[in-house]
Amino acid sequence: MLNERIKELRIARGMSQVDIANKLGVSKQSVSNWENDNIQPSIDMLIKISHLFSVSTDYLLGEDKRSFLEVTNLTKVQISHIQQVINDIIE
Repeated sequence: MLNERIKELRIARGMSQVDIANKLGVSKQSVSNWENDNIQPSIDMLIKISHLFSVSTDYLLGEDKRSFLEVTNLTKVQISHIQQVINDIIE
């Protein structure tokens, strides 16, 4: 599950394995190994991955199915607009 989540998140953001490796300070081979389920990232790296993608470690591990959007730097009006778009899509 972790390998699939990392790959899904990377592709959804239009990032290459090299992009992820550079942002996390690891080799492209490490990212490839995670995605191919050859090795697991350390706990510290799991936390860094969760921060990079703005998801919880539970989400990465498949324990939480919810997705979140990072809206910290948006105004309340902007957040309200995004929520309305989400509501329109769901309905």
